[in-house]
Amino acid sequence: MVLVSAPVIARPKPCLVSLKGGRTYFWCRCGRSATQPFCDGSHKGTGLEPHKFVPAADEEVLLCACKHSAAAPFCDGTHTNLPGGAPLDDPDSPGNRSIPLVPPDGPCTRLNGACYVIAAAQAERSARGQLGYSCLVAPELGSVHQTQFLLEASGPSPLMSFGARDVILFVMEGSGALCISGRRFAVTATDGVYVRPGEALQLLPGSTPMLRLFALCCPPGPLQWLDSMPDNFDARHPQRVVSVDQAQRRATGPRYFQMLIDRRVGSTVITQFIGHIPPSKAAPHRHLYEEAIIVLSGEGCMWTEDRKARVSAGDVIFLPRKQVHSLQATSADGMDVVGVICPGDNPSITYYD
Repeated sequence: MVLVSAPVIARPKPCLVSLKGGRTYFWCRCGRSATQPFCDGSHKGTGLEPHKFVPAADEEVLLCACKHSAAAPFCDGTHTNLPGGAPLDDPDSPGNRSIPLVPPDGPCTRLNGACYVIAAAQAERSARGQLGYSCLVAPELGSVHQTQFLLEASGPSPLMSFGARDVILFVMEGSGALCISGRRFAVTATDGVYVRPGEALQLLPGSTPMLRLFALCCPPGPLQWLDSMPDNFDARHPQRVVSVDQAQRRATGPRYFQMLIDRRVGSTVITQFIGHIPPSKAAPHRHLYEEAIIVLSGEGCMWTEDRKARVSAGDVIFLPRKQVHSLQATSADGMDVVGVICPGDNPSITYYD
């Protein structure tokens, strides 16, 4: 009988590696290898054999180094709840005190790379019938994978479509209904909504004077206006609205989040979550996905390499893939946010330099 030893936490953060398609790799399962995240033979006698895998194509991935991931050999964010896995940063350190606060240029505050903060209420607004709309994230502003709009309906909106794209919406304010290709769904503030590629959409405010939503599509594309509502609702995915449920919260260090729109409702390209940040500043980190964050409540700062910007409720933060950043909540009650990542399915996967 072989006795299996417990794996050692090689380090409480993943390893960024570039894999070659068709090549065989042996991921270290025991945590004792000196060549993390790959095996060097140190597992002998532990009963923890390495995990053999062959990627189908060249890819850049985050491999687990804490040895507790349920998605091994890949990181699934489990490290964030292990000792040292969700490090914080001191905003008052000498280095951080030297980072300047960047003033806004109109509605937008530009940080490093293509990262920016935009005050949604100040963004240029267009109107069509009883719908007002603003473009907040788009390729001309720096995105690669998404376009995001603020939609404000004071009455039944025109019929619209995002073409053959996945769409995620977040109800920021008000209540009423959304008609998705002929199917009607009741919605209220803090609901997440999914619209399948090719489907059409109409906003129908209820008793509230305004139905205010953020809509993000992937890949990027414009709003399209329709003369009639198509009857092409994808009944293979009947659930489209997900509400906030405290029982579904997941801890990630001192923060927590709940998935809203993800694979459970058919969204395989875009993932939406709602979360809370207590008064704190996360250590600077990166993601392998592109992200847009909507600040729901509270105040704070978005930090990049050598710049920072104030953020408050109603602001949208755009983060390009691999951008070094750190979001700090300064309000006594912390900060509530909604995030959308694309392409990606797990907002707790981060990596550090």
